[in-house]
Amino acid sequence: MIANALASFRHFGRFSGFSAARKKSGWAATLLAATLGSAMPANGAEEKPLWEIGAGVTALTFPAYRGSDQTNNFVLPFPYFTYHGKVLKADRQGVRASLFDSDRVDMTISAALSPPSSSKDIRIRNGMPDLEASFEIGPQVNLTLWRSDDRARFAKLLLPMRAAFTLEGTPKDIGWVFHPKLNMDITDLPGLNGWRLGMLAGPLFGDKRQHGYYYSVDQRFATAGRPAYQAEAGYGGMQYLASFSKRFPKFWVGAFARYDNLGGATFADSPLVRQQDYVAAGVAVAWVLGESSTRVRLDD
Repeated sequence: MIANALASFRHFGRFSGFSAARKKSGWAATLLAATLGSAMPANGAEEKPLWEIGAGVTALTFPAYRGSDQTNNFVLPFPYFTYHGKVLKADRQGVRASLFDSDRVDMTISAALSPPSSSKDIRIRNGMPDLEASFEIGPQVNLTLWRSDDRARFAKLLLPMRAAFTLEGTPKDIGWVFHPKLNMDITDLPGLNGWRLGMLAGPLFGDKRQHGYYYSVDQRFATAGRPAYQAEAGYGGMQYLASFSKRFPKFWVGAFARYDNLGGATFADSPLVRQQDYVAAGVAVAWVLGESSTRVRLDD
């Protein structure tokens, strides 16, 4: 589901100029390969190809990072793929390894990427260290709270807990992220055959290292307009997402909107937080260029 996948875009870097845009578009394409490109509707138990490959294009608008007052607006291509193996899966819920699966509970190992962001392109961070690309990995438990008999509608509680690391020559541990989310999918909208409505909402929590990486200001980087600040662990705000998508025989289209609110976050008074709420949005279309002749049965 597109909304489910877009939750991983928590700290999206701003790009300025062609070379920076080209560098970050590679990271965004990697993210989109596992998110926008892999979002596909499934109406009840049905058979699907073991894998599909294709290509797409997306237009997105995002802040430089959560709390930034600078916005990215860009268009970029992305690879599309789905895979429905017994353990490794790449589908509407992202790329993950399934460790346990029952009718109501499943456990997976999930991962996420965040692209790098140059501080020289972000006014309030100018002169501070760049935000490196980061990789998150950890267990996720999904609890099915309710599901219609035809599996066209369901509500789930998603409980991901991930450790985060920078992607550089010497990776740095930048803490833990916990993002419990209530997820609801509806695929039998009246008069809109085949369209999927996805909704997701939940708080974010991070430890001191995670919040400190994005929102602390070391004394040596303090200025008159950016005083020294030490971020603490705890509540990191709320996210609300909604998406609308449809899979056609040879292509897929989708759109999403995400609202973030940092009110009450433990780092809300950081000088790097320039605004406490914002809306991010995007549209995408992907074309299926090839698929496996092997079919597998999907239950939801």
